[in-house]
Amino acid sequence: MSDNLKDKVCVPCQGGIPPLTAKEATSLLNSTPGWELKEDATKLYRSFSFDNFKTALNYINKVGILSEEEGHHPDIEFGWGYVNITILTHKIGGLHENDFILAAKIDEIE
Repeated sequence: MSDNLKDKVCVPCQGGIPPLTAKEATSLLNSTPGWELKEDATKLYRSFSFDNFKTALNYINKVGILSEEEGHHPDIEFGWGYVNITILTHKIGGLHENDFILAAKIDEIE
């Protein structure tokens, strides 16, 4: 697994593989500062703050475009001044390297 996650591409996960262990997920977490592991290291989470609703919505639209390009889609919650993003690979019920790749790429959005 690479430290240059933002340079990788998410590969489709068809299921049938085990999710990352907590130790593996913690190791990859070092490459995605600001993100945290939730629910026994089965989800990757980050909260973002914005000045208003419109800015948060614009950010979500950019995340949506990126997610479509990567073929990997996070769960997004937002409202006035905030965006909460949760990433996991639903097919395996936990985390995969793809989740960290998407997180690293989300961090590059301005």
